[in-house]
This record gives sequence, structure tokens and C-alpha cells, in this order.
Amino acid sequence: MKAAVYYENGGPEVLRYEEVPDPVCRPSGVIIRVEAISIEGGDTLNRARGALAHRPHIVGYQAAGEIVAVGEKVTHLQLGQKVATTDAFGSHAELRSVPARNAWPIPEGFDSRLASVIPVTFGTAHECLFEAGRLKAGETVLVQAGASGVGVAAIQLAKRAGARVIATASSDERLERLRPLGLDHGVNYRLEDPVQSVMRLTDNKGVDVVVDSVGGATLQASILCLGYRGRIAMVGAAGREPMTVDVGTLMGGNRSLTGVFLGAEISSDRVHNLIQGLIDEAARGDWQVLIDREFPLREAAAAHAYIEGRQAVGRVLLIP
Repeated sequence: MKAAVYYENGGPEVLRYEEVPDPVCRPSGVIIRVEAISIEGGDTLNRARGALAHRPHIVGYQAAGEIVAVGEKVTHLQLGQKVATTDAFGSHAELRSVPARNAWPIPEGFDSRLASVIPVTFGTAHECLFEAGRLKAGETVLVQAGASGVGVAAIQLAKRAGARVIATASSDERLERLRPLGLDHGVNYRLEDPVQSVMRLTDNKGVDVVVDSVGGATLQASILCLGYRGRIAMVGAAGREPMTVDVGTLMGGNRSLTGVFLGAEISSDRVHNLIQGLIDEAARGDWQVLIDREFPLREAAAAHAYIEGRQAVGRVLLIP
């Protein structure tokens, strides 16, 4: 099969399009013929500095496609079925082997391109808002990096829950594309100070919940945006800056900071069923899955570079 691989960490230029051995189907797993690969923020971070399970290494969490092999211990999935999948690596390829537990059936007629985006992206947003953030109707949410995949999902989930939604992005154009999703107020962080803007928008009360996938200096700003008993769900380090946080700033307002890693619980019944529900809801049209741009798999390096240029609104896909 063909895959986008690399032999050492680095920038997008380390990715090469090469022939590699086909994956082996495990007894409790399936192999899919990949139809769409959703590039996650974690994929670019892993390429830059994550561990290599093999050399050459195939990066990537999420992909959707058709099952072409089923392990002998698998009884709930079958050949020819379309599924969305996730795993620690291996998505940037024509074929993918995953545990059957990490494959979710795609409802008949639902586009596998859209389904490929949902498990990690919408699942993570849901965890941030409702498990870590304990969001309730009538509260105010700040979504840092609102144009990211998790940001796009969090805006919609928060709005449906009855929240007021504020989000940051790097341009007015990107913010405008978020308004149909439920964005109430946008903050262009290149032109405005996010903390000052949030306090102005909340009459100096601050927000109840922050979803922060940026980290670095942005995380300290997120703390300063919190109101009394406000909660932050920290879910990434897209900013790639050192975490310089004064945790003492949490104490005065009885605020809390919780790290979120969906992968730690993705095999649990709770999260597995949550993700299936989100896919089913998307198939019914409850959610908008924003695809910013598609690249051929052979152009994985260009796709990673495009994402790191912070131009996208929603997800960027690779198509084998």
C-alpha cells in the first residue's frame, strides 16, 4: 500500500509518500480501505516531536473507510461496512488496521469524509464542555481557537446546550465563518486582547467555561478570562509554546483547570457510545462538519504545512 511516512521528527517536509507493507488484521481488529483521513492537531504535533512506533512511521489518529478484513474474534462488524476509526497512529495510509473497539459504524448514506472527522474532534469537544467543564444552560463559554476542528465542534455543542458562546480566531474572516454555527461573539486575537475583550463582553464577570486547545501563553489568558468558580478544559498544545502558567491565579476565584485526553477513556462504554451517538446525530444533520480543504494523500506534507499556517476553518482531509 501507499502511505505518508517519515523517518525522523521535523517539519512537514519530513513526510514522504512511499510504498510500505500492508497492515495485518489482528484477531480483535479490522482493516479498512481508507476513504478519508481527518488530520488532527495531534497528528502535526506527533510528526514534529512525538515518538515513532516504527521506522518508517505512519502518523495519524482518524480515518474512515470500508472494512476489507475482520478478525476472528470480531462479531459486531462485517466486511463491506463503512466505519469511522481512531487509533494512536496509522491513519495516513491507503489501508489501516485498528482494534474493532475503535471503529464506529457509519449510518447508511452518510458521507465517510464527514464521518472521519467526528470521533476525536467532536468527542473531545464534548468531554471538555460536559465532563471537565460541567457546562449548564445559561452559562458563558470561551472557545480558544474557535476555527479549529475541536473549536468548530465545541461552538455547536455549547450552543445546543443553551450557552452563550465566545470564540477566538486569527482573523475576522475566520470568525465570520463560525457565526452560523452558533457563535455569539468573536475575538480576533491579532487585533484585540482576548482577556480585555472577554471582560468587556461579560461586564467584567468572566466566563464559566473555557475550552483551550492552544496552551502556552494562551492558557494563562484563559485563566484570566474565568469568572467565579470558572472551569478550564485544557486539551492540547497547538501553540507549541512552553506552558508558563501561574496556578496561583486560579485560587482567588475558586477556579479549576482540568486536562482532557479522550484517548485515555475512548475504549470505555461511556465514550464509545458517546462517539457513536455523535456520528448518528451528524448523519441526521444535527451538526455541521466543516471541511476546509482536501489534499491527495501523496500531498500530505503540503496539507500539514497548510494546517500549520493557521488558515483552515474546520478540518483538512487527505484522500488516498
